[in-house]
Amino acid sequence: MNVLLHIIYLLQTGMGALAAYLAAHVLLCLLPAFFIAGALSALIPKEAITKYLGRDAPKWISYPASALGGFVLAVCSCTIMPLFASIHRKGAGLGPAITFLFVGPAINILAISFTGVQIGMDIALARIVLSIVFGIGIGWLMAILFRKDDEAHNSETNGSRAFAQGAKVPAHTWVFFLLLLGVLIAGTLQIGLLTNTFATFSLPGAWASSFQTWLDGVVPPDPALGIEGVSVHGVLLIGLLIAIGVTAWFGLNTVDEGFNTWTYVALALVTLTLLVASFRVVAAGDGLSVGITGKLIAELALIAAVWWTATKAFEAHEVQEWLWETWRFVKQIIPLLIVGVFLAGMARAIVPGTWIRAIAGRNTWWANLVGVLFGVFMYFPTLVEVPIAQTFLSLGMHRGPLLAYLLADPELSLQSILITNSVIGKGKTAAYVVLVTVFSTLSGLLFGAWVNGTNAWAIIGGTAAGIAAIAVLGLFLGSQGKQRETAAARGN
Repeated sequence: MNVLLHIIYLLQTGMGALAAYLAAHVLLCLLPAFFIAGALSALIPKEAITKYLGRDAPKWISYPASALGGFVLAVCSCTIMPLFASIHRKGAGLGPAITFLFVGPAINILAISFTGVQIGMDIALARIVLSIVFGIGIGWLMAILFRKDDEAHNSETNGSRAFAQGAKVPAHTWVFFLLLLGVLIAGTLQIGLLTNTFATFSLPGAWASSFQTWLDGVVPPDPALGIEGVSVHGVLLIGLLIAIGVTAWFGLNTVDEGFNTWTYVALALVTLTLLVASFRVVAAGDGLSVGITGKLIAELALIAAVWWTATKAFEAHEVQEWLWETWRFVKQIIPLLIVGVFLAGMARAIVPGTWIRAIAGRNTWWANLVGVLFGVFMYFPTLVEVPIAQTFLSLGMHRGPLLAYLLADPELSLQSILITNSVIGKGKTAAYVVLVTVFSTLSGLLFGAWVNGTNAWAIIGGTAAGIAAIAVLGLFLGSQGKQRETAAARGN
C-alpha cells in the first residue's frame, strides 16, 4: 500500500508540475517564441548570415556574426550540428564555425525566453553575455591552435569566395520580426505598465470558488518543489492549448501546400489564447474577477499588427513557409518538453535536496565543474534542460553551477562530441571539449560570485582579466606557430 501511495504521489507531482507549466509558461512565452523561430528560419536567408564567416573575413566581423548567427537562425542543440557541419564544409573559418557551434544553442530565442520566464532574467542575460564573450574566445583560440589545418581547409574549400555572395534581408522582414518579438516581450516583461490592471469586471457564478478549491486539492501548490498549482484561468488556457493542437494538426501539417479552413481556425485560436492569457482572472467568492491589463492592450495591438503585416507585406508562399517552420519546431520540441517537465516534476519528489546542496549548493570550482559534467552525460533536448535546471534550483543548487550546466548541456553532450569529431577530427574535438569545460566552469563561477554579492566592478575586472588571458595565450600560441612555420620553411 505504501508503494502504491508513493507511486500515486509521484504521478500527482509530475502531473502538477506539467499542468502548472502548461498554464503558466507555454502561452505568453513559448507560443510567440515558436512563431519567431519559424519566421527566422523561413524568412531570413541563411546566406545573409553565413557570408560573413569566411576565414579571411575581418575578425571584428566574422566572430560577432558567428556569435549572433545562432540567434538569427534560431538554432537549437538539435539543429546546430548539421548547420555547423554545413558552414564548415562550405568554407567557414574554424574559429567562426566553433563560435557558432558554442554560442548558437545558448542564445536561441526559445531557450532564452523560456529561461528568463521560468528561472529568471538574470540567468537568461548571463547566458547570453557570457556565452558570446567566451564563445568568441574559444573560437579564436581554436583558430590559433589549429592554424595550419585551418589554412589548408580554406584553400580546399575556397572559403573566402564561398561566402562572398549573400542574400539581403528585406526591411519588411525585420519589421515583422520586431513585431513578433514585441508580442513576446509584452507577454513576459514584468513592468507596471504591462502588469497593472486598468479596469475590472465580474463574471457571476459560485462554481468558480468551489472549482478552485477542487483544483488545489488535485494539484496542490508546493513552493518548495516549484509547483505553482493550477487556477481556473489556467484550466481554460490548457483547454485552449489542446484545441490549438488538434486544429493545428489538420491546418498546419500541410500548410506548405496551401491554406485550409483548419489553418484559419488554428490561427484564430492562437490569437484568442494569447489574449485570454493576458487577462488577470481570479476566482472570487461569487464568481470570476476579470482584469483588463496593460499586457492585454499591448498584445491586442501587436498581434493585430503582426497579422496585418503578414497579409500585406508577404507573398502567400512566404506566410505558408513561416507557418510550416513554426509547426515543425512545435512538433519537434513540445512532445519532448512535456515528457521532460513531467519527469522533472517527479524528480523533485525523488532526489533529496541535501544531495544537491552538498554537491552544488555553493559557488565553488568543484560545484561548477560538476554542473558542466552533468551536462555532458545527462543531455536533454532543447528547452528540457530548463525545467531540469529549475528542479535543481528548487532542490538547493547555487545559481552559478546552474548557469554552468545550462551552458554545457547543449554543447558537450556525448552525441554532439561524436558529431563534432566526425566534422573536424579528434585533435580539434578534444581541444574544443577542454576549452568549453574550462570556460563554462569559469562562466558559472563568475556569475555565482555576482549572485553572492561580489562587487560588480570586481566581476567585470575578473571577466576582463579572463579575456586578457585569452588574448595573451592566443598571441603566444600564434607567435609560436609562426616561429615553427618559419623554421620549417628555412629547413626546406
